[in-house]
Amino acid sequence: MLRWSVHLEGGPRRVNHAAVAVGHKVYSFGGYCSGEDYETLRQIDVHVFNTVSLRWMKLPPVRTGGHERAREVPYMRYGHTAVLLDDIIYLWGGRNDTEGACNVLYAFDVNTHRWFTPKISGTIPGARDGHSACVLGKAMYIFGGYEQLADCFSNDIHKLDTTTMVWSLINARGSPARWRDFHSATIIGTKMFVFGGRADRFGPFHSNNEIYCNKIKVFDTETNCWLSTPSTQPLPEGRRSHSAFSYNGELYIFGGYNAHLDRHFNDLWKFNPEAFSWKKVEPKGKGPCPRRRQCCCMVGDRIILFGGTSPCPEQGMGDEFNLMDHSDLYILDFSPNLKTLCKIAVIQYSLEQSGLPHDIRWELAAMTTNSNISRPIFSSHG
Repeated sequence: MLRWSVHLEGGPRRVNHAAVAVGHKVYSFGGYCSGEDYETLRQIDVHVFNTVSLRWMKLPPVRTGGHERAREVPYMRYGHTAVLLDDIIYLWGGRNDTEGACNVLYAFDVNTHRWFTPKISGTIPGARDGHSACVLGKAMYIFGGYEQLADCFSNDIHKLDTTTMVWSLINARGSPARWRDFHSATIIGTKMFVFGGRADRFGPFHSNNEIYCNKIKVFDTETNCWLSTPSTQPLPEGRRSHSAFSYNGELYIFGGYNAHLDRHFNDLWKFNPEAFSWKKVEPKGKGPCPRRRQCCCMVGDRIILFGGTSPCPEQGMGDEFNLMDHSDLYILDFSPNLKTLCKIAVIQYSLEQSGLPHDIRWELAAMTTNSNISRPIFSSHG
């Protein structure tokens, strides 16, 4: 029984950020926030969410001491990816308004909180943003994105073997997924499931004839082959900048945006790879408003969803595109236990707490106390 169990405000206000779960913590890297300075080069910021205390913390900036050391730390960016392998988070790609896109591989040690740039070789993918990154074994797979130098969408698959630190361009067979960016790619078993994203009707170059495919494409990492896949109904609407994750061998997608429909989504869909079928899922509780470019991380049986951007409900509060960036966080619990359900009931019905054990009262306070990492947005109309 899926249930939205926690909603908190006041976290980092971020769009197009990248995040990864490490144990009971979620590390969030960079991202975009309307009104912030993306012209000046500065270190990427790192926020950490503790899923036990339900508190955000911002890590202090790294002391670089010299030009060489400064290059080891990624600059502030958006549209990048982050994946975890052992105790290292690999951050790749993304862009900044001054430097443009990047193809340097950065590594963040979760034990020391130090950055370094591993020595790499091989066929290094071109600088891009809006790509996907996923991990299988000791390898990171990069697919798609918008390549800066070629000025076009990509449908290449690059693989980084982290045991040798060698990049390779995979010579994929079969009918490939279309050139695209801001899609999702999720590993289930030994296959990569690609969904959604923004593509162009006429090929890799952006001609403002955008299409939003809603069919799953499957890449088999064992045979390096794109598989032919059946088409089934119902299908979610095509979208980009959504979230995707796997749970119990099934693929889930949440939210996103379709420019043709000018519509943001807050629906949750489940895809079964065995039956090759979709099903819309309706969790209990109050979930997030329609949005795109949020982050989702799986911690145990819970999804931690935070940030993103939505159409502004009030005139004068959004940016130049009338979008409002979020600083909120939601927790989607796949199998809430009796204790969690009781705590939700205490909050929902404002029940008396004075007779409850101290640790339960502490947990109830954590579930209802907002963070103070970011300030609320106030309307220019007061």
